[in-house]
Amino acid sequence: MSALEDWSTSLRAWTIPEAILEAAPESPFGFPPQLFARRAVAAAMRSEMTPTTRTALEALAEGGEVLDVGVGGGATSIPLAGRAGSITGVDGSAELLSAFRGAAADAGVRSTTVLGTWPEVADEVPAADVAVCGHVLYNVWALEPFVRAIESHARRRVVLELSDRHPLAWMHDLWETFHGLTRPEGPTVDDCVAALKELGIQPSRDQRPQEGAGWFERREDAVALIRRRLCLPADRDPEVMSALGDRLSEHDGMWSAGPPDGAVVTLWWEPTAAGD
Repeated sequence: MSALEDWSTSLRAWTIPEAILEAAPESPFGFPPQLFARRAVAAAMRSEMTPTTRTALEALAEGGEVLDVGVGGGATSIPLAGRAGSITGVDGSAELLSAFRGAAADAGVRSTTVLGTWPEVADEVPAADVAVCGHVLYNVWALEPFVRAIESHARRRVVLELSDRHPLAWMHDLWETFHGLTRPEGPTVDDCVAALKELGIQPSRDQRPQEGAGWFERREDAVALIRRRLCLPADRDPEVMSALGDRLSEHDGMWSAGPPDGAVVTLWWEPTAAGD
């Protein structure tokens, strides 16, 4: 099996069994929009530059153009606002694009938004000097067309950010506890790199520790997000809270649930065929 096929097969293995999904009282997918807005604010206020921001800025001239694929609230691209002349954000959620436009206005940078799924809307999107894509790839089964479309829209550099392993891998024991279900181990960022190399891309790489961060004002809301991920009803919240243990944590008065460790990886390269 090729690295690209392995990536796709590994992600498809994360599909929730139909019986569990049909019994879920709420959709287990997506995030509350306010989380993306808070991430963008936190990213803009970060005192220390991340490898992703630094790498993107290295290739971005004053007043340059940025494309952010899967922009969310703008956490990946808003830190570039001090140098960027404009940022184009692409996302499948109109609500998130609205949050991004607000963050861009607050940062004093011109923004354009395109509603739709990448790469289906790629033809509607202008090329940019730097294309960034943060924490999207683990949702992309067909990696080749996705990456090729980003590469064709970047004149100077492509910058990708993703966690070192699947962002839900830390929930393995919870799925075992509540559903008796064994979840996949992969893919990981190393599998992503192998797939990119199969496409003839030799990415450079840097990383930083996963930061502890809180996104909810109430502990109960952080628990509720994980409970929805597990396709459980609200009356199971106390059990979920107990099972989370110290993975439910408070940071600066805000609550979140997630892995106790891990890394955020930045991959970047100069495209071989610049966009027009």
